[in-house]
Amino acid sequence: MTAPDLPGDSPGLVDVHAHFVTPSYVRQAKEAGHAMPDGVPAWPTWSAAGHLEVMDRCGIDTALLSLSSPGVHFGDDGAARRLAREVNEDGAGAVREHPGRFGLFASLPLPDVDGALDELAYAFDTLGADGVVLETNTHGTYLGDPELDPVLAELDRRAAVVFLHPTSPVCWERSALGRPRPMIEFVFDTARTVTDLLMAGALEKYPDLKIIVPHCGGALPVLADRINGFMKMFMPADGRAPDAVALLRRLYYDLAGPALPRQLPALLGLADPDRLLYGSDHVWTPAAGVEAHVAGLDAAPAPVDGSTWRSLTTANARRLLPRLTSSSRCPSSR
Repeated sequence: MTAPDLPGDSPGLVDVHAHFVTPSYVRQAKEAGHAMPDGVPAWPTWSAAGHLEVMDRCGIDTALLSLSSPGVHFGDDGAARRLAREVNEDGAGAVREHPGRFGLFASLPLPDVDGALDELAYAFDTLGADGVVLETNTHGTYLGDPELDPVLAELDRRAAVVFLHPTSPVCWERSALGRPRPMIEFVFDTARTVTDLLMAGALEKYPDLKIIVPHCGGALPVLADRINGFMKMFMPADGRAPDAVALLRRLYYDLAGPALPRQLPALLGLADPDRLLYGSDHVWTPAAGVEAHVAGLDAAPAPVDGSTWRSLTTANARRLLPRLTSSSRCPSSR
């Protein structure tokens, strides 16, 4: 596919849902038992040059790199700390080598709270990370767990961008029925961890977190009213329950995955247009899938008069991530 034929003033996309892997990371994940990550038959390969080629073909100016599932914690805290530091250094290296084209959402070795606090300080203060990526659960610890409060509190103090990424639930051996977990399990684990944040009161307690929910919100758009109703019926004991829908509307949502023709319209029933962000899910989504996804968005009407999905999502991303100013754009990218 050739580069998209866009008007001269069309902005390049900002991709908040873009992944990288390294040979060392893949080797360590395989050694930990992840030969078929989340039931997917094979690991992808990644290079900055290859990723940039896909970006140029699709009119993507900047991609925020993150590590996908299964994350960095394979059961040993010390090994997880070392692996988080390694992949964060690798990601930051790609950012330095390609100014304006890449950003970084750093990995944390959760559920090791002390290790996560150390790594997030290093990621922000030394590496200049744009935010962090948090898996929806780590060995069954979901993000609303009180044990993780110190990490959420520090991220809230920094008004950090927190990109959520789904992973397999602990019950996947029974629930996935032998099928790849990204197909169904991921969208429900996204809803599960955001619901846990809601029920734990974390979204109220930490209002300065800037949370990006992936894949058009997973199952949240169709579950939001149900979650809201249960919260009003059963919590808290004094009868005062937060408005779950209002809290969900404060979050950001990326459009990675098969957003059209059904999931994106459902999301628009929950989220305002200024909370929507573009996501490709490359490198786990192959180049052809990224190109088809972009073509679908380019052909679809945007929900704001006078805008396109490119201009809308890019403006939203630049407000959320102020480092990605217009000066970072690479006009030769298309």
